[in-house]
Amino acid sequence: MSPIYDVTTWEPLIQLIRTRRGTGSPVSGHVSSGGWSVPGPHHDWSTERAAVERVCGALAEAGREDVSFVLDGSALHLIEAGPAVDGLAVNAGSLLLVEGAVAEPWRRLPSPTPGAAVSPSADPALLERHLRERLPTARGATEEEIAAAGARLGVDLPEELKVLYRVVRAGREDRLEGVSEALGFELLGVDGVFVAHAVSRPHWWEFAAMEAVVTSPDDLVQGVVGSPGWIAFAGNGGGDWYAVDLTPGPRGYRGQVILISHEESVGAVPIAESLTDLMVRGREYDHPGLIGEQIPVVVHASDGNLPVHPELEVLSLGASKAGPFRLAPLVGLPRLRTLTAGAGSLADPREVALLTGLEYLEIDLDDWRILLDADAVPKNLSAAGVRTENRGLLAVADLSNELLARWNRPLITRTTLSVRS
Repeated sequence: MSPIYDVTTWEPLIQLIRTRRGTGSPVSGHVSSGGWSVPGPHHDWSTERAAVERVCGALAEAGREDVSFVLDGSALHLIEAGPAVDGLAVNAGSLLLVEGAVAEPWRRLPSPTPGAAVSPSADPALLERHLRERLPTARGATEEEIAAAGARLGVDLPEELKVLYRVVRAGREDRLEGVSEALGFELLGVDGVFVAHAVSRPHWWEFAAMEAVVTSPDDLVQGVVGSPGWIAFAGNGGGDWYAVDLTPGPRGYRGQVILISHEESVGAVPIAESLTDLMVRGREYDHPGLIGEQIPVVVHASDGNLPVHPELEVLSLGASKAGPFRLAPLVGLPRLRTLTAGAGSLADPREVALLTGLEYLEIDLDDWRILLDADAVPKNLSAAGVRTENRGLLAVADLSNELLARWNRPLITRTTLSVRS
């Protein structure tokens, strides 16, 4: 038997929780190799760490990433999410009802830009002279290596980027002293340049479903998650990627430089019209903020008024002084795909069944109970979130399994261990 199911593995943590919380109401927590959540005041850090590391060791030995737990009197319930839970834990993630499904923004490709022009500021010859002056001893890539990079990516590298690699190969075996200082960024080698597709920005469903792709007529960059035309060639040392953009927005230039932020999931920041502008002239975009009225694509409603608009994609409902919301006015909206609703915000949860285009639904456990009993769960869902303000982890796990069973997905498992009082 795996040591994770041996109660002695858990005894130090159980004693710590009882010291903090007593033996009254059930308490729950989570342990993983990357962190943990243990209830109670955290004054005895070293004791907590030692207790948790004992569990982490058992997880590693069992080849598992994490486990949630509920301590209820003389019973310790271990809750293991399995492959159908997308997120940190059963009560802090989403249920993946369709294997491999990703939220709509991650499926969205950029709009074609056949008329996009290269900026007049682009000057490959000037760029090459500048780089060779700054880096006279750098080793450049061969034409064969540059062509191989393009073949690997499935796209011919733009001319300015070819120039950059002709001067600085930046391979693993190359000496790179002073290169980052001269360039102003950390250059990826010709063998490390990559296409920033949407898959390069993974996100859990509960967050991804709340995003939307929006590109206005004034945008320099398309508001997509990723693009086959975003060629990431460098980093800033903080987790963000510089890319050459071959699929610009309506006001952008083909080959412009953008920054893909690790703190954002959608879109990118326009940096410069060209590599020449950025590296030779030190000239960056003076990009404006939002212009004009914004289309209500993602809306949080808590004032009693529903935003009935044909472009609405994501709707989050909260408590309203005007009373709970009726969903009938939303029927027929062509793009509505995400609905989240806090406890008590729905006048009749069964009305969710009227929204046949939903791919993500996140509601309170009690509202899910009403939907399940009425056989009114939308059949087109790809993922779901179960939240609760007044029920415990075990109730969330049990109801989640009812939903997973409807889609024939792997269930959440529960193992109960007897502990000494």
